[in-house]
Amino acid sequence: MGRTGALALLGSTLVMAACSAPRTTTPAPLAEPVPVSTSVPATTTTTPPPPAPPCAVTTGACVSLAQRLAWLVRDGAVVRGPVPAGFGPPDQATPAGSFRVVWKDREHRSSVYGTDMPNSVFFAAGGIAFHAGPLDAPSHGCVHLTDADSAAFFDGLNVGDAVQVL
Repeated sequence: MGRTGALALLGSTLVMAACSAPRTTTPAPLAEPVPVSTSVPATTTTTPPPPAPPCAVTTGACVSLAQRLAWLVRDGAVVRGPVPAGFGPPDQATPAGSFRVVWKDREHRSSVYGTDMPNSVFFAAGGIAFHAGPLDAPSHGCVHLTDADSAAFFDGLNVGDAVQVL
């Protein structure tokens, strides 16, 4: 037998010996299968509560200039809001302070600017009011609300009710 043949014989003998060696250990039992859940775990998404009005008003309206929001409050409970609100620019800023509803006009037209002011609720000197108006365009100091929100504020506010603008 040549060298190549001896190596081949030796290699096959080693392989044979390794493969045909008697088992001296008992194979470990198979582990119980782990159940696989096919259902997707429920994810709990909690919506944070809307911001509470920052004002002390118990009946009337609260406005946050910083948050660009308004609330309608009756007997200490929020009845509408927060709703988005638009305001005047710095040179015609919406005045901050505590006010009272002075008068209301469902179909008001500004005598100064010649613009319609639907659902006007006047509360500050100079004709400052809540009324329907574009939220993305500055007012002349008024509080712009959507059509639906201005109608709700018009219906929900009475002459004499408190208005606080912070």
